[in-house]
Amino acid sequence: MGVHGLTSYVEGNHQFFTDMRLRDCRLVIDGCSLYFRLYFNSGLDQAKGGDYDMFARLVQQFFATLAECGVQPFVVLDGGMDHKDKKFKTLQERTLSKIREAHSLSRGSNGSVLPLLSRVVFIQVLSQLGVPLVQCICEADLEIASLAKQWGCPVLSNDSDFYIFDLRGGYLPFAFFQWNNVCGKATERYIPARQYTVNRFCTHFNHMNKQLLPLFAMVTGNDYTPAKITETFFSRVELERVPGGRKSGRSSRLEGFLLWLSQFTSPVAALEEVLEILGGQRKAHLRTQLSEGIQDYQLSRTSGLANYFSSHPQSALPDTQGLPAVLTSQPEWFLRAYASGKLPSLVLDVLVLQKVLLVAQVENSQQPSSHLTSLSIRKTIYGLLLENSRPDNQRQQTVSQRGGGGRGGGDLNRQSRGKGAQQHDIQCVEEFDRQDLNLKKNTVEAQLPSVPQLNLPTLDKVPVQVRLQALLGTLGTMDHVLQPVPPHLCLPVCVMFFWMNNSKPKPSFPLVQAMLLGLVYGELCWRSVHPDDPMYCSKTAASVCHRLSQLRVRPGERRGLDLVVAHSLSQWQSCMMAGLYLNQLLCFPLHEPQLAWVFSGTLVHGLQAAMKGGQQPESLLAEDHFALQLYSILLQALMGPAVSATASRSRGGAQRQTQQRGKEHGGRGWANEGRGGASGGRRRCRWREREGQWAKRAGKQRQRREVFRQWF
Repeated sequence: MGVHGLTSYVEGNHQFFTDMRLRDCRLVIDGCSLYFRLYFNSGLDQAKGGDYDMFARLVQQFFATLAECGVQPFVVLDGGMDHKDKKFKTLQERTLSKIREAHSLSRGSNGSVLPLLSRVVFIQVLSQLGVPLVQCICEADLEIASLAKQWGCPVLSNDSDFYIFDLRGGYLPFAFFQWNNVCGKATERYIPARQYTVNRFCTHFNHMNKQLLPLFAMVTGNDYTPAKITETFFSRVELERVPGGRKSGRSSRLEGFLLWLSQFTSPVAALEEVLEILGGQRKAHLRTQLSEGIQDYQLSRTSGLANYFSSHPQSALPDTQGLPAVLTSQPEWFLRAYASGKLPSLVLDVLVLQKVLLVAQVENSQQPSSHLTSLSIRKTIYGLLLENSRPDNQRQQTVSQRGGGGRGGGDLNRQSRGKGAQQHDIQCVEEFDRQDLNLKKNTVEAQLPSVPQLNLPTLDKVPVQVRLQALLGTLGTMDHVLQPVPPHLCLPVCVMFFWMNNSKPKPSFPLVQAMLLGLVYGELCWRSVHPDDPMYCSKTAASVCHRLSQLRVRPGERRGLDLVVAHSLSQWQSCMMAGLYLNQLLCFPLHEPQLAWVFSGTLVHGLQAAMKGGQQPESLLAEDHFALQLYSILLQALMGPAVSATASRSRGGAQRQTQQRGKEHGGRGWANEGRGGASGGRRRCRWREREGQWAKRAGKQRQRREVFRQWF
């Protein structure tokens, strides 16, 4: 929620805090505050799409520091938008603000925009490390506070609401959490921090009743308080002057209001006085509005998250009590996947509100939004989510309208279900996206993939081949194209193929080369640092990685942002996110790639400039045979499935090594937990079974390759 102006006021008064040495305890962490704070405080790139490899290393270092000090982290993430829709106007205003900050960054000015895939990278790293994590249904503040209260442990966050909650273990603001300055002997390592408690705070205001703080938060203004209430109250109330003129502006007003509240012994009496000052004909309505807001700060005696985190692994279902029926009726596999972060919060926004706020990116604001490129993927996501909300007779009609034929690889721009589709059969989602420098609402029709058997309640039980067909059909590729590609790179290749076909303007060949070199770079970096990998400590791999990394765009370089490249990469990130979400919703028919090793914005920008300037990928990869072969495999997968027998024989050894590495390491993605992944063996069987089908499509593939050659 956030109380306006409270963070700067409290953090500017060190008497409200006590010094603390954090060690050997539990720590409940506000996950969203953490990844924002880590990214923005580290000086990582924002304008060029984000450096996810560096961000992942930073997250790993943070949790390694906690482990060094014996601190057990429990990470809680915000979920979907408030199902009562109370905060939507505030969220719209924030999205509009980010659109303008992104525009400012694109022009070389100041701004603060979190790269699009940062949250996914954060969740993936925590999954790799085994850090306990839960994604809440809605906003996480109350859940975090309730869990910390039950456990008696501190909370780490950057949210001013934690200055209101009464927590025995206290609140540790990030501003004073020196995780990169660990102190103490080897066996007594600790993190210097400052601890805030409500009791200490209230003693500075005539030992005021701490139950008055929720009213203070509501009247001062949070995300749910109409600005008119705050403005009206402070224009009418007579506040005590701050002694000695210690404060000015908003801080003076906050301190004066706290002193004014301290005269009341109970929140009921204080609320009545506030209502008297506000006056007007809507006193009953204001009482209800303020009372409901105050209730949002009341902590339950027990936390549902305590039970969730105590299960091993976190297999308990999240608490859905009091939530809309559309959520409580969802299948167990869906709720478990969502709670563990293996489904995005977007799925709840679609199910409950049929609204989606698309995240601003640094792009060319004079061009259409980069999210238009991935629209057809999102339509499929919406279709799968909302299909079950139709009456049974309409669902049966829709299944018959899908038809038996798939879209294959050529139908990239999905068509509607035909002229015969009845209007009442259409499910829609309201998307809020950038148009110029404004936020525009667009009504988007949900569409189902042309694959039968896909129903959300039983989606986890659908054969993997059917789910794979739905995914590849939406992305416009065929599974045999992926035969030579390592399993963990199949989804990035499919998304890149979709991006090349759907983005406007088309990406240049130097940019495509740079993206593929980025994939090779990530693969080499990952393999060379893992002891169980044959390429561990490989000198040639390290040499290639160093040569590629030297081409990064460095902070402080005078060359400005290439807006054409930035816009195209924003389109790719939008496609990657949508493709990733669809793969998650379909229960991982393809391995989920580790995004930290898939994309680095400063690296790709630098590589694109090098390719454009005449550098050749082969010269950059020359020392490492595996790197050369992987680049060739990826490029050929994008150029089409037909590879000559001569080329196939020439790369055979390295290709087999690549495939074997993917099998041994599970693609570095999440294990599919019984829901199945498309194994290389099955794909080889399907190759023989479908030779006839592919032969019929050969003409279309030749046409597509010819288009690629014209681009490149």
